Amino acid sequence: MIRHTLFPAIAAALSATALLSATALPVLADATHNHPAANGTATAPLDIVRAATDLAPPVGARGPETIKVKLDTVEVTGSLADGATYHYWTFNKKVPGPFVRARVGDAVEVELTNLADSSERHSVDFHAVTGPGGGAEATDAAPGENKGFTFKAMKPGLYVYHCAVPLAAHHIANGMYGLILVEPEGGLPPVDREFYVMQGEVYTEEPYGTKGKLTESLDRLMEETPEYYVFNGAANALTGDNALTAKVGETVRIYFGVGGPNKTSSFHVIGEIFDKVYQLASLTAEPLSDVQTITVPPGGAAVVDMTMDVPGEYALVDHALSRAARGLVGKLIVEGEERTDIFKAAMTPTAQAEHGKHEMH
Repeated sequence: MIRHTLFPAIAAALSATALLSATALPVLADATHNHPAANGTATAPLDIVRAATDLAPPVGARGPETIKVKLDTVEVTGSLADGATYHYWTFNKKVPGPFVRARVGDAVEVELTNLADSSERHSVDFHAVTGPGGGAEATDAAPGENKGFTFKAMKPGLYVYHCAVPLAAHHIANGMYGLILVEPEGGLPPVDREFYVMQGEVYTEEPYGTKGKLTESLDRLMEETPEYYVFNGAANALTGDNALTAKVGETVRIYFGVGGPNKTSSFHVIGEIFDKVYQLASLTAEPLSDVQTITVPPGGAAVVDMTMDVPGEYALVDHALSRAARGLVGKLIVEGEERTDIFKAAMTPTAQAEHGKHEMH
C-alpha cells in the first residue's frame, strides 16, 4: 500500500510502476468463478456484444450541464465465438462499456460499483480526465465497494476509458474498455447514422476455434499473441443481426476506438473511402479528406464519416488482414437503388447467356 506520508512524486512513481510492471501481476481469476447464474454460465452464456447502434444521440447546441455516469463492474461468462465461451470482466455486462456522451464544459459525475460477487478489484481511467490516474485511484474498488469522482470535460475529443487496476492490460484484455465523446461547443456536423465500434484482443490458452469454455492465458497476454481479435467483444460480432445498416444516399459516422490492450489497428471499410477522418479523434483540427485506411493505436480513437453511394455489403476490417481469420470482421449492409453510373459489375459470358435466356422467356 502507498502511504500518504510518501512524497507525492514518489507515490506517483510507485503507482505507475505497479500499473505497468509484470512483477505486480495479480492472481488470475478462476475461470469457474462462482458468480450468479444471471451473470452467465458455460451452458447459458450471456451475449456480451454491445450493438454498434447503442449510443446516446448528439448533444446538440445545449449549454454545459452535469451528467451522471453509472458503471457497474461485472464479471460474466459470455459467448466469445460459435460454441466457445469466456470469462469476461465488463462494464455493465457488455463489451465495450457504455458510450458516454458529453460536451465541453460539462461536469461528469462518475459512480463505479464493483459487484460483490467479483473476484477482482476494478476501477476506471477516463482519458478525457485532467486529474490523477484519470480517476483510476478514486475508483479503485474491492468487490462490493462503491467509489466515484467528478471531473470537468475540458477538451473536445473521442477518448478511451478502461480499468486500470494492475495488471491493467489483464483487465483490458478481459473486456474492460469503452469510449467517451466530448463534443465541441455547438456539436459535430450532423450525419444520418452513427455507430460505436471498438477493437480488442482476447488471449486464450486454447487455439482459435476451440469449443467449450476457454481459459485466459497471461503468458500469451505478456507475449502479445492473442488467439482472438474482436470488434465489440466477440468474434464476428458485428455480422448477421448485429451488422451495421444504412441506405443509399445516407451519411454514416463511426466512432472507432481500440481497447487493445496491445495491437494497433489499420481500420478500413472494404469498398468505401472515408469522406472525413478526425485523426486520432481530434475534433478541433481540420479533418482529413478522402482516406482509405486509418491507424489507431491501443488506447486511441478516431472518427470517420462516409457517404453510402452504392448498395451492397461492406466489410469492416483491420487491414492487417490475417486478423479477419481470427474473428475481426464486421459488416455494413447498405440498401437502395443501384447506381450503375458509379459501380457496375461486368457480366461474364455465361452470365450474359443466362440473362439472354431469361429475357427470351
